[in-house]
Amino acid sequence: MLDVDGVLHVSGSVIPGADRAVRRLRADGHRLRFVTNNTTRSRATLAEELRAMGIGLEDEELQTTPRAAAGALAGKRVLALTMNAIIGDLEGVELVGDSAEVVLLGGADEGPETNSVFSYMNLARAFAELDAGAELYCLHKNAWWQTSRGPLLDAGAFVAGLEYATGLEATVLGKPSPTYFLAALEALDANPELTWMVGDDVEADVAGAQKHGMKTALVRTGKFRPDAVERGAIMPDAILSSIADLPDWLERNA
Repeated sequence: MLDVDGVLHVSGSVIPGADRAVRRLRADGHRLRFVTNNTTRSRATLAEELRAMGIGLEDEELQTTPRAAAGALAGKRVLALTMNAIIGDLEGVELVGDSAEVVLLGGADEGPETNSVFSYMNLARAFAELDAGAELYCLHKNAWWQTSRGPLLDAGAFVAGLEYATGLEATVLGKPSPTYFLAALEALDANPELTWMVGDDVEADVAGAQKHGMKTALVRTGKFRPDAVERGAIMPDAILSSIADLPDWLERNA
């Protein structure tokens, strides 16, 4: 399983050697699943952007949180505070402006749309629905993500704000939720003990995968911070300079 943002690219700039690494992994016989918490683009758009970077994959190999939400919330009345670009991936969900069964959050971006999605009025409307009995879900709960401009605030901050205001705990649909990793394992028809998760996030990627008995490799790109490993209790099986080193490392050690 390969994380996308921070592992294959940062803000659209491909990590050197990522394209060759993916080709080598396939040639070595590894089944691949691309697992991302990206909430700003549709799955089709994300897959096309990766192919434009030289990363070969089929749309069906890319697992996204909006698609996970569509499966988990099918048939429910949902107030969605998300980017417009992912609405098409929420197939089967009834999107409403009031009388919601679920409030769904997710989708911070570098562009101006984030300001409108998480405006005071929208957050106050979400609070009112939750206060009236709606359940709180989020596509992910990441606090920040790495961009070419440096770390930027992510949607998890707004999720935490609504949790604080309502006393509720949000159900997380993306990494590191168990349902997300189980879906990825099922799609690969994979044995967890023989499956590697490659990511740049100690909590979302490494800790989430380890809970299912998977092996983990942390790359020193994207949002990797040495102190996150040094001060924490979570230790990956491998720490690599980048995904470019992964095929050779697996050949020597796996």
